[in-house]
Amino acid sequence: MRIGYLGAGAWGNCLAKLLAEKGFEVKQWIGNMPLEEVLKREAGERQSHRAQENRVFTTDLKEALSDVDIIIESVTSKGLRPVLEKIAASELLGPPIVLTSKGIEQDTGLLLSEVAVEVLGEDYKSRIGCLSGPSLADEVNRKLPTSVVASSYDYALMMLICETFTTPYFRVYPNTDMPAISFGGAMKNIIAIACAISDGLGYGENTKAALMTRGLHEIRKLGAVKGCSPETLNGLSGLGDLCATCLSTSSRNYKFGKYLAQGCTPDQAKEKVGMVVEGAYTCVSARQLAHKHRIDVPITEAVYSIIYEGINPKEAVEALLTRAVKQEHL
Repeated sequence: MRIGYLGAGAWGNCLAKLLAEKGFEVKQWIGNMPLEEVLKREAGERQSHRAQENRVFTTDLKEALSDVDIIIESVTSKGLRPVLEKIAASELLGPPIVLTSKGIEQDTGLLLSEVAVEVLGEDYKSRIGCLSGPSLADEVNRKLPTSVVASSYDYALMMLICETFTTPYFRVYPNTDMPAISFGGAMKNIIAIACAISDGLGYGENTKAALMTRGLHEIRKLGAVKGCSPETLNGLSGLGDLCATCLSTSSRNYKFGKYLAQGCTPDQAKEKVGMVVEGAYTCVSARQLAHKHRIDVPITEAVYSIIYEGINPKEAVEALLTRAVKQEHL
């Protein structure tokens, strides 16, 4: 199989290596990143000879997507629409596309799968799929056992995604609930920032457990307006991804929240992380979606107030934890 891979961040490189190691031919588009920088980084990473042989890099989008059987996407949620628009405007449309980015588009409130349908057209819908779940790139690189979920608007494509990505250490489950698979992976980043702020302020495991549990409730409430099944959100792409991101001190969203708790400004925290913090972007779109549908999302509101309104993290968390008590599932 010949694969056109879009994106060369931590997650993009991780999956591209996995696919190349399986024996697939991978042409990886690195965007505006200097090729010399990418090659230098790759030289310092541990990877098999087979993975090196089967993967090539290019800054030319047309070259990356010419004569491929499938397209895999790992750009940022903010950058997805511009990249898809470039593809739609070219003569490169045709192969199925698998989305691995996690987010909700600002202003439109669209899931990334919905963005793809809007840009590529309804006729392309059956060729759109996604991959999501608890999958920290560093652990996948080390071939530690990982389980994720694949979905698509088309059953055959969903099963193809499972077959393409599955290895003895990377297990891919099929699930037809495309909206929930996309939504859970986006929302968990916001809750992870909240948990990291709590940890950074010295609060304990009780506090974090409350934030994670109430965070899942928040995800399920807001997910209902996007047609997400609660059962799916309780699975790998929702609860599973939430646990991995909130409990891992190496996740970028967790690091970002920890830096905020230590007194860094949002810009300073992002610079220290050194990678795109999807939770900071999705926080805005989730809040917009909640306001549109009049849904109470207190954790999202607290994170937003810290990042965009300059509220002191300690004050925001304390206000969150001293809200009026109501029935648990309301």
